[in-house]
Amino acid sequence: MAQKPSIPKGTRDFSPSEVNKRNYIFDVVKKHFQTYGFQPIETPSFENSETLMGKYGDEGDRLIFKILNSGDFLNKVNDDVYASKDSSVLTTKISEKALRYDLTVPFARYVVMHQNELDFPFKRYQIQPVWRADRPQKGRFREFFQCDADVVGSDSLLQEVELVQLYDAVFTDLKLEGVTIKLNNRKILAGIAEVIGERDKLIDFTVALDKLDKIGIEGVSKEMREKGISDAAIEKAAPLFELSGSNLEQLSVLSDLLKDSEEGAKGVGELSFIITTMEELGLQSANLKIDVTLARGLNYYTGAIFEVAAPEGVSMGSIGGGGRYDDLTGIFGLKDVSGVGISFGLDRIYLVMEELELFPEAIDQSLQVLCVNFGEKEALTSLKLVNRLRKAGVKCDLYPSSAKMQKQMKYANNRNVPFVVLIGEQELSSNSFVVKDMVKGGQETYSLDRVEEFLTNL
Repeated sequence: MAQKPSIPKGTRDFSPSEVNKRNYIFDVVKKHFQTYGFQPIETPSFENSETLMGKYGDEGDRLIFKILNSGDFLNKVNDDVYASKDSSVLTTKISEKALRYDLTVPFARYVVMHQNELDFPFKRYQIQPVWRADRPQKGRFREFFQCDADVVGSDSLLQEVELVQLYDAVFTDLKLEGVTIKLNNRKILAGIAEVIGERDKLIDFTVALDKLDKIGIEGVSKEMREKGISDAAIEKAAPLFELSGSNLEQLSVLSDLLKDSEEGAKGVGELSFIITTMEELGLQSANLKIDVTLARGLNYYTGAIFEVAAPEGVSMGSIGGGGRYDDLTGIFGLKDVSGVGISFGLDRIYLVMEELELFPEAIDQSLQVLCVNFGEKEALTSLKLVNRLRKAGVKCDLYPSSAKMQKQMKYANNRNVPFVVLIGEQELSSNSFVVKDMVKGGQETYSLDRVEEFLTNL
């Protein structure tokens, strides 16, 4: 007996309904990307390993899917390396490529390779799948789409302001109102590490701090101690774990705390510009909130950091995120090119919209009109009508065989078809067609010479 097929954990098949809903989100996001002047690019699904490794920190590097070299790859491995059973060393010998972990690092590589063809500042958007060897759970998959928008070649903070507006515009259009756009600055985190005397442990500090909403203050403190951060330093940082008040009140506290840190003070200034500018411009439906514990755990951020939380009452992780990365292209040899970008978490946005029932009712209507097949002559006339309706933009089809009427009507019901067309022997003789309204009930007869009368009623 054949083994029942399966798919890898963390991946999914998508039904027609699910694809329609995902495409709805794609279309809304893409529309606003284009409205804001972003241009589309695409990059390969896999990159050379050296392009990706070392760009996401130790935790990120462990989640990168490696691709085995083709051919007899083990034959080329030195016996001593093979006998050592050191996976990190062995991997470099048997794998030269890896699936992309995100779209940002490949984009940086793209900019460096195509710098002479681009007009800076270059605004790009990219909607493609990425892969992470993560532990699958609700809203977290091993294969998922990212929808990114980035600007490179400008260090103006107006770009950050625009990205906040872009988030707000997309989520408002999706009717996903009440999301919270969390905002922080990497320079502030560096300043905090400096004033508590642990600047050399900035990465360990930020990685632990980023988990505050998951493991709580005690969990974060414990992880910091395990990374060698002193109790005195943790105690100095503790008030920040519960920083509250309005954005301006929090900025005042941060300004006072970081007055002796040049880098920290600069971060407060950048954050202040974004906050005050957005208060002047206003938001449609999103909330903008400073979150000083936000770190996002990625090494390449150097300035503003964004993260989007779903509306209150929805149990879901972040549905978007991003930030400023002044040094990312420098790792590929292109210095002094600042960039900033954001990403939309399509799969989590989908789950939130499904939970809140925000998808349009008509989104699953893949077929508007179905013509019943009564036989060869009737089918030929029906096909002529189908062609005319399709040219008018109507989603229309003819049942492929003259099966029993009950079977054809059941098919129409299962496809949620609102209109069923009947062209039988009587209609052929009178040059007409009958339309059954499957939603409201009742039926109307139209002349085949006056199809436009039916179109006006669709």
